[in-house]
Amino acid sequence: MRDNLLVSTSPHLHKKESVKMIMWLVTLSLVPSGLAGIFIFGLGALWVMALAVAAAVITEFALQAVTRRKITVLDGSAVLTGLLLAYNLPADVPFWLPVVGAVFSIAIGKQVFGGLGQNIFNPALVGRVFLMASWPKYMTTFVKPMSYDAVTSATPLAALTEGKALENISYLDLFLGNRPGCIGEVCILALLIGAAFLLLRKYISWHIPFSYIFTTGLLSYVFGAKTLFAGDWISHILSGGLVLGAFFMATDYVTSPLTYKGQLVFGIGCGLITVVIRLWGGYPEGVSYAILIMNAATPMIDRYTRPRIYGS
Repeated sequence: MRDNLLVSTSPHLHKKESVKMIMWLVTLSLVPSGLAGIFIFGLGALWVMALAVAAAVITEFALQAVTRRKITVLDGSAVLTGLLLAYNLPADVPFWLPVVGAVFSIAIGKQVFGGLGQNIFNPALVGRVFLMASWPKYMTTFVKPMSYDAVTSATPLAALTEGKALENISYLDLFLGNRPGCIGEVCILALLIGAAFLLLRKYISWHIPFSYIFTTGLLSYVFGAKTLFAGDWISHILSGGLVLGAFFMATDYVTSPLTYKGQLVFGIGCGLITVVIRLWGGYPEGVSYAILIMNAATPMIDRYTRPRIYGS
């Protein structure tokens, strides 16, 4: 009878989900977008994904072995980082580029902070902005769908940023991925399939992605043309990496706020910064930078949006 009065230390509630399970299921949710990227751009996209994932896994294993820490490559986080990095790359980049990016993502974006759960920035985005700063030519040269001929003409998002109307590209083309762009960002349909899976399984909530996308659309409509309230907000939402970033990178557990109120603030901030960079910045795309900037603001957001202590 006395044992019934004993209470063990927390946590007292347990779920079947583990970090490992969630990481692999998020990776699974990205498969439709990867398959779409291979179908749209060819086998070059598959090679980029394979190299990035392999480099990420090997780097994590090597660093943990050298520092004599627990080997955790089977938890899926390194695979997810490599895959997300690959999705942010054009399909025709040199073979060494995804390797360098993945090594940087894991070493500098993750392991230097102590590993999974301690990094303050999304590792895949750290790798992407490093590659963009170091080799912008490779990062902004895209291939046409179903062709291996590299083109340097403006992507739909670049055309919108310059105030040009999209020619020969319909909303349906943007939705299905019939346009130049990075491997995992072009097919919005495939991304939404994966996002719906995560939302239904409650691995992510709607607060960040919907506030992010809504803010971007609203501000693009208001300021996205020469006159106010005339911007092509639908094209701004469907172009670039907004949907990929909103559902799969801004929602990262480690680098996003804990409370729903904080997540709304985070999403609105991401949308604001994205539109500022897109419309008035030096790059046509601002998703990566917006998320990383808001990652840095996450501790402050958590501080000012934490729930009131009961009874205080």
